[in-house]
Amino acid sequence: MMAASLLRRDKKSTAAHLKADLKRTDNSSGLRQLQELLDSVLHPERGSDPEALDWCKWLLAGGDGFDEFCRAVRSYDNATLCGLVWTANFVAYRCRTCGISPCMSLCAECFNNGDHTGHDFNMFRSQAGGACDCGDGNVMRESGFCCRHRLKTGENVPSVPRDLLLMSEMVLPRFIITIIQYLRDGYTEPESAADRDLQKVLQQLDLHISFLEELTKMGGAMRTVLTKILTNQQTFKELSMGQEENVYAKRNYEKYLSALKSSGLVSVEEKGAGAGATDTPAGAGALSLLGNTCCLFCEDQDGLQGVGQRKRVKLSSTTKDPSIMDTLKHKCFLEELLFWTIKYEFPQKMVTFLLNMLPDQDYKITFTKTFVQHYAFIMKTLMKSHESDTMSNRIVHISVQLFSNEELARHVTEECQLLDIMVTVLLYMMESCLIKSELQDEENNRHVVVNCGEALLKNNTYWPLVSDFINILSHQSVAKRFLEDHSLLLLWMSFASFFQGMNLNKRELNEHVEFESQTYYAAFAAELEACAQPMWGLLTHCKVKETQEYTKTVVRYCLETLQMWFDAIGFVDEPALNQLTFHLPLHRYYAMFLSKGVKCQGLDLDSLLPDQEMLMKIMVHPLQIQASLSEIHSNMWVRNGLQIKGQAMTYVQSHFCNSMIDPDIYLLQVCASRLDPDYFISSVFERFKVVDLLTMASQHQNAVLDSEQERPMLEGALTFLVILCSLRVHLGMSDDEILRAEMVSQLCMNDRTHSSLLDLIPENPNPKSGVVPGSCSFEEMLSAVADFKAPVFEPGGSMQQGMYTPKAEVWEKEFDPIMVILRTVYRRDVQSAMDRYAAFLKQSGIHTGNPWPPYKERTPLHPCYRGLVRLLHCKTLHIVIFTLLYKIWMDHQNMSEHVLCMVLYLIELGLDNPVQDDKVEEEHCHDSWFPGTSLLSNLHHVINFVRVRVPETAPERERERETPASTSSESSTFGQNLREAQVFSLVAERRRKFQEIINRSNHEASQAVRPKSSSSRWLPPGSPPQLVTEILEIRESMLSLLVKLHQKLSAKQDSLSLSWLAEVDPAHHAHGDGLTAIERILAKAATRSRHSKRCLQEICGKVCPSIPLKKNSPGDKKSMDKEERRQRARERQQKLLAEFASRQKSFMETAMDVESTETDAVMDMGSAEPLDSEVLYDCVICGQSGPSTEDRPTGLVVLLQASSVLGHRCRSDTPKRLPTTDEEHIYPEDTCGATHDVRLSLMQRYFKDSSCLQSVSVGWDGGVYVQTCGHTLHIDCHKSYMESLRNDQVLQGFSVDKGEFTCPLCRQFANSVLPCRPGRGMETGAWHTPSNKSMSTLVKEVEDLQEQLGIFPVESNLSKEMESVIKDIKSTTQKKYMDYGKNPGSPDNDFLFMYSVPFSDLSTLEIRSLFHVLAMHMRLYSIDSAYNPWTRLTQSTYCDDERPEVPMLFRDVPSLLIIFILTMPQPLRKEHFTCVVKVLYSLQYTQALAALSIRFSREERLAWSNTGAAKKNTPNSDKSWESLLGHMISELTKAKDVYDTNSEETLVLSSSVWSPQSIEFSLQQFCLPFLRLSCLLQHHLYGDGLPGCLVEEEFSLLAGCLGLSGSVQSSGASSSAACLEWNLNAIDLISQWCSEVIALSDTPTHDFLASLQSLLGQDLQWAAPRLLHLPDNYNTIFQYYHRKSCTSCGKTPKDPALCLVCGAFVCLKGHCCKQQGVCECVLHSQHCGAATGIFLLINASVIIIIRGHRFCLWGSVYLDAHGEEDRDLRRGKPLYLCEERYRVLEQQWVSHTFDHINKRWGPHYNGL
Repeated sequence: MMAASLLRRDKKSTAAHLKADLKRTDNSSGLRQLQELLDSVLHPERGSDPEALDWCKWLLAGGDGFDEFCRAVRSYDNATLCGLVWTANFVAYRCRTCGISPCMSLCAECFNNGDHTGHDFNMFRSQAGGACDCGDGNVMRESGFCCRHRLKTGENVPSVPRDLLLMSEMVLPRFIITIIQYLRDGYTEPESAADRDLQKVLQQLDLHISFLEELTKMGGAMRTVLTKILTNQQTFKELSMGQEENVYAKRNYEKYLSALKSSGLVSVEEKGAGAGATDTPAGAGALSLLGNTCCLFCEDQDGLQGVGQRKRVKLSSTTKDPSIMDTLKHKCFLEELLFWTIKYEFPQKMVTFLLNMLPDQDYKITFTKTFVQHYAFIMKTLMKSHESDTMSNRIVHISVQLFSNEELARHVTEECQLLDIMVTVLLYMMESCLIKSELQDEENNRHVVVNCGEALLKNNTYWPLVSDFINILSHQSVAKRFLEDHSLLLLWMSFASFFQGMNLNKRELNEHVEFESQTYYAAFAAELEACAQPMWGLLTHCKVKETQEYTKTVVRYCLETLQMWFDAIGFVDEPALNQLTFHLPLHRYYAMFLSKGVKCQGLDLDSLLPDQEMLMKIMVHPLQIQASLSEIHSNMWVRNGLQIKGQAMTYVQSHFCNSMIDPDIYLLQVCASRLDPDYFISSVFERFKVVDLLTMASQHQNAVLDSEQERPMLEGALTFLVILCSLRVHLGMSDDEILRAEMVSQLCMNDRTHSSLLDLIPENPNPKSGVVPGSCSFEEMLSAVADFKAPVFEPGGSMQQGMYTPKAEVWEKEFDPIMVILRTVYRRDVQSAMDRYAAFLKQSGIHTGNPWPPYKERTPLHPCYRGLVRLLHCKTLHIVIFTLLYKIWMDHQNMSEHVLCMVLYLIELGLDNPVQDDKVEEEHCHDSWFPGTSLLSNLHHVINFVRVRVPETAPERERERETPASTSSESSTFGQNLREAQVFSLVAERRRKFQEIINRSNHEASQAVRPKSSSSRWLPPGSPPQLVTEILEIRESMLSLLVKLHQKLSAKQDSLSLSWLAEVDPAHHAHGDGLTAIERILAKAATRSRHSKRCLQEICGKVCPSIPLKKNSPGDKKSMDKEERRQRARERQQKLLAEFASRQKSFMETAMDVESTETDAVMDMGSAEPLDSEVLYDCVICGQSGPSTEDRPTGLVVLLQASSVLGHRCRSDTPKRLPTTDEEHIYPEDTCGATHDVRLSLMQRYFKDSSCLQSVSVGWDGGVYVQTCGHTLHIDCHKSYMESLRNDQVLQGFSVDKGEFTCPLCRQFANSVLPCRPGRGMETGAWHTPSNKSMSTLVKEVEDLQEQLGIFPVESNLSKEMESVIKDIKSTTQKKYMDYGKNPGSPDNDFLFMYSVPFSDLSTLEIRSLFHVLAMHMRLYSIDSAYNPWTRLTQSTYCDDERPEVPMLFRDVPSLLIIFILTMPQPLRKEHFTCVVKVLYSLQYTQALAALSIRFSREERLAWSNTGAAKKNTPNSDKSWESLLGHMISELTKAKDVYDTNSEETLVLSSSVWSPQSIEFSLQQFCLPFLRLSCLLQHHLYGDGLPGCLVEEEFSLLAGCLGLSGSVQSSGASSSAACLEWNLNAIDLISQWCSEVIALSDTPTHDFLASLQSLLGQDLQWAAPRLLHLPDNYNTIFQYYHRKSCTSCGKTPKDPALCLVCGAFVCLKGHCCKQQGVCECVLHSQHCGAATGIFLLINASVIIIIRGHRFCLWGSVYLDAHGEEDRDLRRGKPLYLCEERYRVLEQQWVSHTFDHINKRWGPHYNGL
């Protein structure tokens, strides 16, 4: 009852009354009243209604207004953190200089208020959302705090008065339980209900949660209250269960309990089953996952075992920490709120509320614990979710805030077993998608791996959990706990082993695989994120001696896990054939911890290594990968599709290489340094399948390779050995040296931009800092090795970015081809590096030929790895080297320059790294090829005979048959040779060694297990001839072979003379080709051993003939011829190329002459030709040349485009500024286009429409711009060309249906063909002869010419074509510019439009044909002679009309000129042209006087009219401006008030006094535009030259050119009046023109007089059009515009854009501003630029151009400090305006060349 009465009262007084009650010491009645009131207000079945919220607000405020209450609470805010929470797509900042954690981020406000000058910061768009860390000293350094959070404001805030928040403490618990009850009630298990039901529940709660969020923003005081409520266990107990009598609450609670059931990792049913296992300790269980005890059972898939489906495997060990597995129990509101947040898949509002509370320290700790407690549940929900992407982002949004803080992370690790939870949860997650591994022993394999095809891996569902794990491992205290906890390490190893051997590839041998699986993306991502990154995280904490124990433990567990893995896959000693996996995380963990231990912790390598047998096993799989890489590049895996190449590339790609290929190679180096070198070398050649190739015989059989694969595989094997012996990345290089080497190798491949270099250098992925390890920073190193090339412009070409290019000394001393080979993803990059190297050598004059890869000295090995050198000093390698040198010298097949290069590299490495202990080894091989193992001594050892196995058909057999029956003495030696002859079989050698090792390690070695496959070689079907043993006579040593190869390469007999040996110096031979390399090796051998020197002298002394004896090899003559033939072919090629180049050059010179002023190159008649010959045109399609005729007209390829560029001119030269604050604006009223629009509408108010339209030129605002590339074609040819284009629709980029095409010759874009008129070239002869006719005669003639109108041409092809061009021109123009008149579509409109065409055109390429076409069209519209303006210019007439015509003084003179020229018969005689110009000049001059007189003050007018009157009667008065001006003033003064309306304003304007000079100057300026136009016309019509001159002389020169100045004065400043030639009395004519104006002034309304003045005082001076002036820093634009709301729809656009012509702010692609299906940018481009728009996209910093129906990305005018664009602001570095680029953009706009210069156009379908 009481509640009901309270509800009826008004809320304010109720609240005040309750608050008073509750403040008393005995507040029980108040409490009861409040509870009852809340029961009814917040009754859960009422739904969420705003009324309840309203009540809550009033109650909280306790009688005050809610806003005042908010203000009051805010004043007690004691928070020192910013804590602003944002969601995805928010623009935030990250400063690496200030950040302690790599996840640190700042909101824009805190960033701009802090001082980050010179820091390494960037702006970024948040992917998952985040919160501002300003003020949090755990995450960032205090120096980076903003001014607001730097002061610890918390200290001086007064404490909160108790009664202020009293009501909040009472009301809010009820409010929160209401929310929780809604959530309970609305939840249904997702199986039964669609997702949208959950959305509905959330929508109902929207207001409630927003209200909570509002409360959190009131600051610290309110957050404290909320924390108390959320974490109080007592309140939760009381409210959560629901009181007994409340049925709703009980039902509610039951729902909650059932939802809780499934929250543990093991659901209740499974619990009973697994209970027995739980008492074993966690560690043992983890091991049993891998060990043999692991029992596997497969789920039955009811016969669904289809193709490609793999059985899932379940592990039956539930041996994990029981507490993680259990169902959750909740003790407070916060826990249950988080539970529902997870159940509802992290609704954004809830997440934001929970995060907004974080600045409260107590809350933060409780919340973090709660989050950890729910971690397993989060993972389960995430795996079930359909929206896993969004959910992942929201999870990370929360966890990053909690785990980036070391203090907090440590606390939770200690108290809540965070690490155990994380590892267990990850294990559990991966266990859901395990399958049986098929590596090695497919049937009996007991190992399980993750299935990369599962959604869990494909969609990266695991990444939130992994990223949290990486995040907490970056804290030292947490990582140490992890490394100290052995059971955890074991669990983690078992986790890594799930990835060991995943995504197994099997080589397809028969047909191409049907479906290329793309699972490898998932596999590589998983290994990198789930295995490698945690590994790097742990490694960062193993840097000092004190942490040795950690490394030892990890290494021990790695080896144990590896051993179990070998057992599980059934591995003995040979890898299975044709299988390949790139994923060996266990090997890589082992390798990286070894490397770290030796490098940083001073551990002894041997103490960490297993026995020899284990090393042999460990070496197998990484070696298999290296061999397979070579196979893939040799196209042996081609049937597996492209994806296998993709895997090979990813493996070496910059983001993966230091977690994949580098550890693999390091591990192989370790194995090589500890295993027997002969065993290792023979393993390598066997893995690479080239053993059979390594024979002295000229022919051999290879059971495993096709012959075309042998060469690449051999090259691969040798290159691998070179890399293995020379790479020092983990063997002793310092971090700085590594960075330098990486940088040099990337720069040598190509010049790089700064950002791509940063991306390509494998940073040591150390999550703690963005800084590359080592003392030297990236920037310092970059400036040490590279020069910056600023971005340059190729006019008309692509825009360059700023690039870095290697310094000369880097090429000379540091270029390392081996590093380049290791780091190239594409093979072509190696070639590119070599080409650049060659170019450098050529340019610096060191070497001109084709250089070989240079040999580079290596940094010394770390003492631990000295054993690696033994590889270079073992007999097996020496035998291989000897064999290969011999084979190359003998020209056996499948040898190549690269093979020789690598062989020489190995020899040189051997010479540079002499073996340490020179004691001769006791064990003798079966063979006695070489006496010892030192390369230096083996070099000069001569080998006489070799026994080889050859096929029956080999040339060696035949040679033996040819040998004549030998004498006895010979035969005896022969038998002796037989005993000496060396037998060589790598395989046998290796087998024996392996056997020895095995026997040594265990005697009862499993002989039975030896796989038979490779020992007894099987013969392929159709078996080839049997092998026979032959003996070859060799008698060579390595040295002699080198000398002979030198002769062979140089093709000289005595290429090495004895004198050469005397002055050897290896240092001279750093760069060069093979000869240099051999010389360098011989020099090194000679200097390091006297014996070698002696042998060399002997060999060179003999100077054996360069061609080995005939009997040695029949192929030799051939090879010699081959050389010669090659030489000749090369010369032929050079010749052809030279010829081709010269042709190309001449073509370019003719074709590309686009910009010449006289475009029509065809019309440049040679002076020698007779004058009256017809012009011949070449058709670029059919290639015929001929005149253009009426029947078969020829046309010029033209591009017509509408243009409004001229309309955007302004009075001043300085461009308008782009507004970047609310105070700045752009006023469009002062542009040329706007002024003309005003003028026209003024005239249309008072004068006849038709005459108005003749009196202005629309051309100044918009018209058609015509340009041509100068090529011509027959019009019928063009039609068939268009047909063929229409059928061939591949050519997108332009629309054939709209008549667009590219010129068939030069591919320039065009859209119409302009017919050339038949007839002569120049109007020569009669047309040019100057006549002495008087002015008046000429005037009369002109008038007669105008009378001969409308002689309709005969209907012919030509006239039809002309009509079609006119149609083209009209369709090009925007509608807006065609209908200016009042009655659209009338001939008058057309007329106006027709003469606007040349206007925009004259400012460019005017073409006679165009004139011809337009004139024909004009003459079809006869002009009514009554208002033919000519008569009014040349006779005194007067006509009367109800709507008068436009007075002559208001007319646009240039328009009149064009009308006259176009309406007279073509071609026009020059004297008539001059006459028209003279008459019009008088009018223009008179207008100038009138305009001037308006600008005078009253006194000046009086003075000047008096001066004029005085001069009136002097001779020649009609040629003096004083008298004319005086007359003008006196005439116009007759009109009422023409002068007086605004005398006050005028006075202000003309504060300066007018002197005669300034008057003369302004008159000249007024007339100049008309003179320029006339001159240009005269130039195009009559071919007169265009004079170039200084600005001061322009007037007199132009006047002279046009024949205006009868007596040209020699003095510089000619007077403008002297050029006048009147044909009537000047004074009368002026009076007549003035009277037209005076007649008007009889209708004196004030505004009319003002408009009279504006019409009279027109100003023809316009500056050239400019784009807007942009600010220097892009951030100014971005910050102002990216959140600005759209003017038409009021929302913030998703893609805002700016028009750079007028500054309009538009939505790109915004559907909100569409009109008739056309988006705003396209609409704007039509209004503002006649379909040409230039827009800056705010969020991308890129400019797009819209041209008609097409658009293109132009590029960016903002570049960063390194001269690079940042499209889409991905890098977020500060950007600065690049003036050159902006100038180029403006230039292309003004010259209308967007179509020609930009190549990538596409249709926009009105969607921009």
